[in-house]
Amino acid sequence: MKNKYRIGILIFMAFMTLYGCGNVLKGENMDTNKNVNLAPDDDLSMDEKQSVAEGNNHVNHTNSGIVPKGVKKAQNPTYPVGSQVIIQADHMAGIKGAKGTIVGAYNTNAYAVTYEPTTGGEEVKNHKWVIQEEIKKPQEKILQPGAKVTLEADHLPGMKGAMATVESGIHTTVYMINYKPTNGTSEVKNHKWLIESEIEADQS
Repeated sequence: MKNKYRIGILIFMAFMTLYGCGNVLKGENMDTNKNVNLAPDDDLSMDEKQSVAEGNNHVNHTNSGIVPKGVKKAQNPTYPVGSQVIIQADHMAGIKGAKGTIVGAYNTNAYAVTYEPTTGGEEVKNHKWVIQEEIKKPQEKILQPGAKVTLEADHLPGMKGAMATVESGIHTTVYMINYKPTNGTSEVKNHKWLIESEIEADQS
């Protein structure tokens, strides 16, 4: 009789142990199925949304540093090559407030443009900046808002060859910059372009 009692207790304890382990495993499985919180689309610029839709990450894009033929170097730029600056533009995530180094300064016309990528996807609105020499059959005089152009720039996937509408234009010094994004991503080299009003001297 005592043996039966002991056997019953052992069976009960074994059952409770297995039941507890099952709950732990279920809990672990539930934890691994939790959704990852991604940055909301509202935190991305139109250019970034387009790049993400195409499976590209242009936040960390690095250019070759080659400038279009015919671009004239600025003779006395406010920020000469080698100057340390702080970026005030917000073209993309991690750029505003970033510290950078000027690697090129040129005098030209800079345009904000809206275009439909040649790779498909949503229209990219008010992209800043495309310079005069990155437009097919460029003219010396500044283009007016509403002008239709074909882009030769390849800053983003689907840009080169795209038909675009000029939103605004300005004759200014444009800068090519190396900078370290504020969001902790890797250094961006030869970023094109920032205009003079979008940067300030780094006094630190």
